[in-house]
Amino acid sequence: MSQTPDIQSGRLSRQQLEQNFEDIHPPLDSGNAMLEAQRCYYCFDAPCVNACPTAIDIPSFIRKISTGNIRGSAKDILSQNIMGGMCARVCPTEVLCEGVCVRNTQEGQPVRIGELQRYSTDWLMEKGDTLFQRAPASGKKVAVVGGGPAGLSCAHRLAMLGHDVVVFEAREKLSGLNEYGIAAYKTVDGFAQREVDFILSIGGIETRCGVRLGKELKLSELKEEFDAVFLGIGLGDVNQLDIGETPGEGVHSAVDYIEDLRQAQNLENLPVGRRVVVIGGGSTAIDIAVQSKKLGAEDVTMVYRRGPEQMSATDVEQEFAQVNDVRIRTWLQPDSWMMENGRLSGIRFEYTEPDSSGKLTGKSEYLEIDADCVFLALGQKMMSDIFDLEMEMNSGKLAVDEQGATSQSGIWAGGDCIRSGEDLTVHAVEQGKQAAIAMDQWLRN
Repeated sequence: MSQTPDIQSGRLSRQQLEQNFEDIHPPLDSGNAMLEAQRCYYCFDAPCVNACPTAIDIPSFIRKISTGNIRGSAKDILSQNIMGGMCARVCPTEVLCEGVCVRNTQEGQPVRIGELQRYSTDWLMEKGDTLFQRAPASGKKVAVVGGGPAGLSCAHRLAMLGHDVVVFEAREKLSGLNEYGIAAYKTVDGFAQREVDFILSIGGIETRCGVRLGKELKLSELKEEFDAVFLGIGLGDVNQLDIGETPGEGVHSAVDYIEDLRQAQNLENLPVGRRVVVIGGGSTAIDIAVQSKKLGAEDVTMVYRRGPEQMSATDVEQEFAQVNDVRIRTWLQPDSWMMENGRLSGIRFEYTEPDSSGKLTGKSEYLEIDADCVFLALGQKMMSDIFDLEMEMNSGKLAVDEQGATSQSGIWAGGDCIRSGEDLTVHAVEQGKQAAIAMDQWLRN
């Protein structure tokens, strides 16, 4: 992002930035964890387990905390979700496990399941306990393309089952969006890479970074060289606005900027606008809006074309943005760019409403919002030219069966690159795990 009078770095001091980007959910200490664990009813048919995409036995791991068996608690979690530490930080627990906790109906305050999960997994990682052992070698070799949550989950389970795995990753670091795409205040102190180290500690997993499918890698060659292939490639392109030619400066991808922020050695060097507009209604939009405010933006407005109920960002995320002085405007769609002396000065929006069938329509009424910086958080899409084998697609993503198998024999997929209806880290982890189990059965048969 180029520097201009309205877009500058160093708006806040280093001390203020460090304070702004501290962990938003400081971890529980042992005493508080014990007290919180004792609030659990340890339900026999626990609704929280059914709500967890990875089916962690939540009453069991919490009961183990209450008895001081923290290693056993961590094993309950990580056996089902090898990235349980990250998921404890980024999962929307308010709509998953905690959202259905029976304590809600009695006290309006669920058991803090996410924080207890973090307590156990952090304890184990700090001990340096690898926890898992590999099965006897199978003699099979599997390629995992993509080192994000789906790929790492798949690789770990395959390694645990005795297969040798090579993980190919386009970027310099593993962990995908956990490393590059999640707000800095959600995962502090380099946790994403510490979790990667824990996952790789099982052995049997080779990593090769800086190689990209469709360039240095060909799918046909991988299929020939390896006994099976898993694709956890995510989505390599972002959606754009179609409201005329985009200004040369001042309009940015939210995903790219969050990556710059996560990899920045010094936040004082990161430029931020005075008047920021974020277009989108998901978690990425929330993350870029709040982080812009924490970097020193004076005015941040998040704009979504439908109502707050239709946003993919949860109520808790929306409230968090508003608490951090982000203004959320709904029922507005971008209409045109506003320019002044050849530079971006704002964006014109049209008010919207649903018609009788629910389809969004414009009202021919407009609102202009001043901005020197606009972030687009409109979702991502798959690169279309990366496969040299014919792959069946489903609405622009890879088509897979219930076990994650693609139309090509011996190739599975999971994570954001498949059409699953869900794009949370926890779902990607589960898809990688289930694909690994299906691959193991296929390889042995």
